[in-house]
Amino acid sequence: MRYQMWINGEWRDAINGGTWDVINPATEEKVAAVPFGDVDDARAAIDAAYAAQPKWAAMTAYERGAILRRVADLIVSKLDELAPITTRECGKVLAETRAEWNTTAAIFDWFAEEGKRAYGRTIPGRTPGKRLQVVYHPVGVVATITAWNFPAFLLARYWAAALAAGCTVVGRPSELTPMSAMALANVLEEAGMPPGVVNVINGDAAGMGQEFLDNLRVDKVSFTGSQRVGRLLMQGAAGNLRRLSLELGGSAPVLIFDDVDVEAAAQKAVAAKFRNNGQVCVSPTRFYVQQSIYEDFMEASRTFVEKLVLGDGMQPGVTTGPLVTLAGREKVELFVQDAVAQGAAVVTGGERPSQFAHGYFYRPTILTQVTDSMKIICDEVFGPVMPISAFKTLEEGVEMANSTPYGLAGYLMAKDMTTAIRAYEGMKFGVIGVNDLLPTVPEAPFGGMKQSGFGRELGSEGMHEYLEPKFVSIAL
Repeated sequence: MRYQMWINGEWRDAINGGTWDVINPATEEKVAAVPFGDVDDARAAIDAAYAAQPKWAAMTAYERGAILRRVADLIVSKLDELAPITTRECGKVLAETRAEWNTTAAIFDWFAEEGKRAYGRTIPGRTPGKRLQVVYHPVGVVATITAWNFPAFLLARYWAAALAAGCTVVGRPSELTPMSAMALANVLEEAGMPPGVVNVINGDAAGMGQEFLDNLRVDKVSFTGSQRVGRLLMQGAAGNLRRLSLELGGSAPVLIFDDVDVEAAAQKAVAAKFRNNGQVCVSPTRFYVQQSIYEDFMEASRTFVEKLVLGDGMQPGVTTGPLVTLAGREKVELFVQDAVAQGAAVVTGGERPSQFAHGYFYRPTILTQVTDSMKIICDEVFGPVMPISAFKTLEEGVEMANSTPYGLAGYLMAKDMTTAIRAYEGMKFGVIGVNDLLPTVPEAPFGGMKQSGFGRELGSEGMHEYLEPKFVSIAL
C-alpha cells in the first residue's frame, strides 16, 4: 500500500513537504506519517480531474461499470489487508471494519450496474415534426469532503455514484483517517482507473474546502460532517452558485412499543447503539420506550451493555473500541455531566475505564430520567451513551421523536403493523427503520430532512445527484 496523495494517477508527497501523523486512538501511538498539503495540491487535483472528465464521460456505461466491478472484486479479495488499516486509524473493532469494506465493495458493485440504467425518455410532441427527448449529462468534476467515522464507506457512497454517472472526483478525507482513502486509491489504481479520474488529497481543511468552492472547474461539492461546516459550505457556495449535497448528522430516535419481545428488542438496540462506539450518523440515539415495558427494557439493556468488552479493536473478543480523539471523549463526558447535573441517573457506565493507561476509551453508558433540556437529547452526542425515556401513547411518542432539528434517521420497534405504519408516517426523517436498526443498503436512497442536510446518496436517486437532465427538442 502507498500512503500518499494520488493525483493524476501519480503517488505524490505534499507540494509544501508537509506531513501528518496518523494516531491509533486505542493506543495513542503513531501509525504512519502521511502527506499533508494545502490549496496547491487541491488545485493540482482539480486540474487533473477537469482534464480527465471528458474522456471518462465519453466511455460507455459498460466500460465504466467494468472498472467499478473490478474495484468491488479487489476489495473483497483484500479484506484481510484493508480492514486492519481502518481499525488502526479510527479505532472500531475488526469485525466492523471488515463489514464496512464489504459494504464499500457492494456499493461499487451496485453502481457498476446502476450506471447502465441512467435512462432518458421520449416525450410525445404537441406539434407534428418535433421530437422531444430528455437525456442525462454528467455534472462534471465532483469534490468530496468526508468524515472519519466510516472512512471507506463514505467515500464509496459519493465516488461510485459520481464515477458511474461519468463524473471525475477529487476526494479530501478526514485528516484523522486518511489511510483508508489512500488504501482505496491503491485498489482503484490496480483496477485500472484512468489517471485523473479519481484524485485523493490530504491537508488543510479550510484551504482545500475554500478552493473547492472558489475553483470554477469544480461543479459540485459533496460533504459529510457537522452542521457548522455545512453552513459554512452553503454560505461559500453562494458566490459561484456551487451545487451541494450535505449529510450533516442526526440525533436518531427509537420508539419501542409495548408489544415487542423486550429481551430481543434490548439486544438489538444495544448492538446498534454501540456500533462504532456510537460514532455513527444514523446511530440510534434517543430511546423512547412505552411506559408499561420501560423498566424491563432498561434492565435488559443494562445486562447487554455490561457484556460489552472494551479494548483495542485488533484484539480478539473486543466488541467496543475507543472514541476517535481525546476531544471526542471529552465531549461525551461533558454531555453526561450536563445530564447528571440536571437530574439524570446513570444506570451503568458514565466514566472512563480504569484498566487502560492509554487510548480514548469511555465506558458504555445508560442514562435515565433524561429531559428535553439536556444536551444529550438536544444535540448529537456521537458517543457511547444510551438515554432512555418513557412515553404513553403513539401520538406522544411520535411527538417526542420529532422534537429535534435533525431529520436523518428514525426508528421504531413494534409487532403490530398498524401501529408501525401510523408511527413511521408521522416521523420526519429521511431514513426510517421499522424493526430494523441497520437500514442502510446500496440500493436505497440515504439522506436527511430538516437540518440534517439535503441530497440523497445510494440507490438510483444517489446516481441522479451526479447527473443533469438535458431537454432536447428536435424540429424535423
